[in-house]
Amino acid sequence: MSSANSQPLPLPRICWITSGRETDGSGQQISRLLQELPLNRPAMVLIREKQLNGRQLLALASRIAKETLPNGSRLMLSERMDIALAAGLHGVHLPEHSCPADRLSSASPGMLIGKSVHSPESALAAEKEGVDYLFFSPVFASLSKPGYGPLQGTALLREVCRATSVPVFALGGIRPENTITCIECGAWGVASLGLFTETANFRKTAETIDRLLP
Repeated sequence: MSSANSQPLPLPRICWITSGRETDGSGQQISRLLQELPLNRPAMVLIREKQLNGRQLLALASRIAKETLPNGSRLMLSERMDIALAAGLHGVHLPEHSCPADRLSSASPGMLIGKSVHSPESALAAEKEGVDYLFFSPVFASLSKPGYGPLQGTALLREVCRATSVPVFALGGIRPENTITCIECGAWGVASLGLFTETANFRKTAETIDRLLP
């Protein structure tokens, strides 16, 4: 994995989000799935294991940072900039109502910062903070996080993409069959937690989405 100080590359078009089911810092299941990624498609991987304590999370992030991923891939961590820095990851992803992104970027130049948003207004506010990308969700009904907020739909996804110049990843209920729809709405890419947990079918799903994305 290249370090956070490497020459900037375009953001990947796909973000895989970890399951939140790791019981320790081993990361064995995550590592196995990462080896099934299409070799010609850079990916963003968001480590989202909020149930782990700081020591376990650092151990997990440090292990994943040693994985050989497709060129241009980015490893991100949910919320914990301190651990992302210690593990040598590329950046951190923030919840919608977390601290302003510019406060973190001024303290950690060169780190990628993403943010979750659920409205055009929040997207514009995050853009003013200087985020590098946005997650907009939930676009479709999600099997991995059912009932997680009202469905936004593709019309609002299109509105958010038009409102901001920041790359937008569509999140929530993403499947191969609706990936192109998200891109046609102006999304830079798609993000999924649920597909990354379908371990039996992950390689086939990843290859299918790879063929669909620009």
